Amino acid sequence: MSFKPSKSRLVSLLAGLVQGQGASPSRLPGVKFMHTTRRIPRCPIAYEPGIFIVAQGRKTAYVGSKKIVFDANHYLVLSVPLPFECETGGSPEKPLLAVKIGVTPATVTELLMQMEQLPPANGVQPQIIEATALDDALSGATIRLLESLRSDDDARILGPQIVREIIYHVLRGKLGRNLRVLATPDSHFGQISRVLNRLHTDYARDYDIATLARDAGMSVAAFHTRFKAVTSSPPLQYLKNIRLHKARMLMVNEGVNASGAALKVGYESASQFSREFKRLFGNSPATEAAGLRKLFIQM
Repeated sequence: MSFKPSKSRLVSLLAGLVQGQGASPSRLPGVKFMHTTRRIPRCPIAYEPGIFIVAQGRKTAYVGSKKIVFDANHYLVLSVPLPFECETGGSPEKPLLAVKIGVTPATVTELLMQMEQLPPANGVQPQIIEATALDDALSGATIRLLESLRSDDDARILGPQIVREIIYHVLRGKLGRNLRVLATPDSHFGQISRVLNRLHTDYARDYDIATLARDAGMSVAAFHTRFKAVTSSPPLQYLKNIRLHKARMLMVNEGVNASGAALKVGYESASQFSREFKRLFGNSPATEAAGLRKLFIQM
């Protein structure tokens, strides 16, 4: 397959914008860069909703029995906060270079209200995570976004409009149905999505299935079934994973020790936290934090 000039431009722009290894911020809130010069084996991560566009390298997501590849030819859409497993392919010669554009229900709703025609869903159910081919329109808008992020004025004035354009192109495309559910809070998917966002932001609270089911307007049995269908995880297991991911980043980014991180994310027992942390990540909290701090990888 020939290498399109647009792909070469994406690579050169991102190479000039990334900062060190791992994830780094841009001049625009909600837009982040991803960069690594090494292969990262399959490991647990947690992503917030967004559109992920890879200029170079490859990432493979594993959610339940699903395997989703996103690379220079395929972009990923994630519509809810989700812990899952991911493998990253990069090398010193061809590092992984990618950009993540955050998506909010407010932006999706605003754009849908202005769109008079939408592609039909054709009975296809929305997916919380899915990849599809990157087309020229989306690639071109991403190039213009990256160009705007090279200066403060361009980022502040032009950036937000280009982000809206990127979301618009996704809404018009094959994976638009996966974002449209963010604007339909009364659907089953929307009800589960609302609970997921609550768990993601207020993860330290005590929850029980009956309360979460009531908040979603469902019976306990229906809530449990639909939650697992959306996330491939039971509700309390999802919450546990979110807490452990949040604790890991508290230790890496803020230097919080394991017992302090355990308390901050809602654990009453530091020993239980350490056991469950090691079960998920394969290392003790201190070892995992030290390794990540050295590599600064949360991709």
